[in-house]
Amino acid sequence: MLWLMVAVIAYLILAIVNLLDKFLVETVLKNGRAYAFIACSLGLLVFIAAPWFLSWPGWPLLAWNLINGAIFAVALWLLYEALRRGEASRILVLVGGLTPVFSLFFSVVFFKERFSLSQWAGISALLVGVFMIAFLPATRSYLARVFNKLRLTQEFKEDGLWLAVFSALAYSLYFLSTKQAYIGQPFVSAFMWNRLGAALFVLLFLFNEDDRRTIVNTFHKSSPKKNKILVIFNQAFGSLGFVMQNYAIFLGSVVLVNALQGVQYAFLLIISAILALMAPRLLKETFSWRILIHKSAAVAAIAIGLYFIAF
Repeated sequence: MLWLMVAVIAYLILAIVNLLDKFLVETVLKNGRAYAFIACSLGLLVFIAAPWFLSWPGWPLLAWNLINGAIFAVALWLLYEALRRGEASRILVLVGGLTPVFSLFFSVVFFKERFSLSQWAGISALLVGVFMIAFLPATRSYLARVFNKLRLTQEFKEDGLWLAVFSALAYSLYFLSTKQAYIGQPFVSAFMWNRLGAALFVLLFLFNEDDRRTIVNTFHKSSPKKNKILVIFNQAFGSLGFVMQNYAIFLGSVVLVNALQGVQYAFLLIISAILALMAPRLLKETFSWRILIHKSAAVAAIAIGLYFIAF
């Protein structure tokens, strides 16, 4: 079950990255297209390994890889725009919850993928856990309290909701189509061509003067050094998590890996519980049996889902 271990580690990394993403789109890069441009452009750094791993896939697979990369860029752009407009604690869980739902539908209907009874039980339990977290009272959400401490809270807007839904749809299409690409190619080579497709797509954002100015100003010498370092660190750390997530998909099932995204939110709940015990003043955590039971049930559902998928 190497894919399972890789996926769990990937979601731990991505949980931390998502927290920083919201901070960056609110305080440093207040433009979703500009942030997506930088994220996808930095993805070209994987070509450093091109002499050892890059291989020519042929024109049909090359086109498939580049299109997949463009779909990923769209999903990322929509996610950043949703984060900028809406409440992060809802947006992140909504995208994380809907992506496996869309993936499951497309996988069963179009790719005729079949799952064992145990896997169906695991998928169901993971999704139940995710949506239980989604329906936690907003003021009691770990993410909400973190962003409140950072003064990044804002009201949830309907356009943010729909952007999150379309982002989840794009992510599911990306993961499913990329899995098909991995079947006929070496993992690293396909991933590199994929990154090129994302970078080529975001070049379109340079045609907009405001986006172009925002991108240039981010790395201008007058821009605070800490902002540049934070953007680069978050993208580098996020790239590690994203590579591991893709490798897990390469090794296993798209639907199962996507369903495991619930683990990401379980990590956040566990972290919040630890902080509540060790530093209760940090997030002003107050005790509530109802919330404790709600959180415990969500984590238990995710743990049960992991058990059924692993065994």
